[in-house]
Amino acid sequence: MSAAMSPVHLIDCTHADHAAAILDILNEAIVHSTALYDYRPRELESMDGWFAAKRTAGHPVIGVVDDDGSLLGFASYGRFREREAYKYSVEHSLYVQRDHRGRGVGALLMQALIEAARARGVHVLVGGIDVANAASIALHERFGFVHAGTIREAAFKFGRWLDLGFWQLVLDTPTVPTDG
Repeated sequence: MSAAMSPVHLIDCTHADHAAAILDILNEAIVHSTALYDYRPRELESMDGWFAAKRTAGHPVIGVVDDDGSLLGFASYGRFREREAYKYSVEHSLYVQRDHRGRGVGALLMQALIEAARARGVHVLVGGIDVANAASIALHERFGFVHAGTIREAAFKFGRWLDLGFWQLVLDTPTVPTDG
């Protein structure tokens, strides 16, 4: 966290308190960046299913708020793939509100997300990142993520082909993995 940043707090996000703010962060990224490969902003109703799926699966939705309670960013994860043998791997997302990027919010969220994954017995965190997103790649590599591969021209947005890279972090959990 930079010295110029006002005090912030990690929280567990809830649908009632944070759905609209999370949606605002996501929609800004959809409209103005290649951080999300969507074309159109999402509707508020989409957050109902999003939060329900996180709650049902026991996946965290971690936020950073300022002293006024404004959401500055959030991070979460979901299943990497649906087959049961992937149960120890997750794909994560981390987004920071536009005016708070580059101020340490992303690092705070990443650290909290890694800790939450360890506590829940996750073995591999996977981040799918547009390869032109140097800031996100640098953040991931700072926390020990390594490049695991790139799918060239995986998406088309803003009139150009986009390459999707995958970065992974292998954790020392679970201590006793099981089949089934």
